[in-house]
Amino acid sequence: MEDIFKRLAEDLYQRNDHLTIDQARTWVELLWEDFESTRAKAGHEYKGKQVTEQIVSQWIEFYGPKLHEYAATNPKYKDMLKERGYLQ
Repeated sequence: MEDIFKRLAEDLYQRNDHLTIDQARTWVELLWEDFESTRAKAGHEYKGKQVTEQIVSQWIEFYGPKLHEYAATNPKYKDMLKERGYLQ
């Protein structure tokens, strides 16, 4: 898992110059957790970390350059990022 998170964080960091590598890692972890928990709450069968990695990778590709702006409009992520010390 560590290698996957590191690779995804590096990808996000390269796509978004507003994030530090630590912030990118936090975003990857939040997106990963959010996808898996949302899928579980919806009653979907767990498809494995490969599927989650693919989805998070797609989100990074599509939304990565603007992901830092998303925290301001989504209270869930804003609160999580505040807890981790990335927002004031």
